[in-house]
Amino acid sequence: MKTGIHISAFPWSLTLEECIALAGKTGYDTLELSLDEEGAMGLLTPDETLLSYRKTAENAGVRLSSLASGLYWKYSFTADDPAVRAKAMQVAKEQIRRARVLGADTILIIPGAVEVPFLPDAPVLPYDVVYDRALCAMKELARYAEENRITVGIENVWNGFLLSPLEMRDFIDRIGSEYIRVYMDVGNILHVGYPEQWIRILGKRIARVHVKDFKKNVGTLQGFCELLEGDVPFPAVMEALREIGYDGPLTAEISSAPGAVQRTFDAFQSILTL
Repeated sequence: MKTGIHISAFPWSLTLEECIALAGKTGYDTLELSLDEEGAMGLLTPDETLLSYRKTAENAGVRLSSLASGLYWKYSFTADDPAVRAKAMQVAKEQIRRARVLGADTILIIPGAVEVPFLPDAPVLPYDVVYDRALCAMKELARYAEENRITVGIENVWNGFLLSPLEMRDFIDRIGSEYIRVYMDVGNILHVGYPEQWIRILGKRIARVHVKDFKKNVGTLQGFCELLEGDVPFPAVMEALREIGYDGPLTAEISSAPGAVQRTFDAFQSILTL
């Protein structure tokens, strides 16, 4: 398995090029960028700039392996407003296209939401409606993903949706495309289950793995913490990943803090030996 890190871990004062260089200098194999509405990696960032990021990464010895996005909290595939659902599809297709330009082979998306715990004014939608809308959207997106040969990784997040590994497995199977798979987050899952069980049940459906830690006794968003400081059972997680033959990046998704990039890399050296 390879060591990867999400762009969120880097100091905000650094340019994207400086973040890429720091990832390579620290020793990471891969870096995950994130598509935003604006900024250095925004919806209007020209392809020429994306190609320059790709070249910077090649020079730094780090691969831009995946492209995430937080835009699906704002533009949900399962919103009541059809215009919002259409915007989510537009964003996803643009994310796929940009991943290809960057040389990445996977994107991360949120397939929809029954609830958004950190947005208290967001409406709570009926679970069955969310399921049907998400399934329809993913089947449509699958065709575009197949055309571009980019894998769409559906992440398990705090969205009140796809709350068990059996449901996630069956949802993926109903889509019926090798290009729609799971982006497994071993920290997100602690509030509803056990990551090692999810990994074994999902098996080859897992395209990518997010690694972060979480303190169960806190139980809120404030419970997320740096690697090896929480309750993620990393020995069991690593055993399960090896059992299913996963050999892709383990991408740390943590908040920016002084020294976090190096501390996370150091933690990986322990995790990879478990």
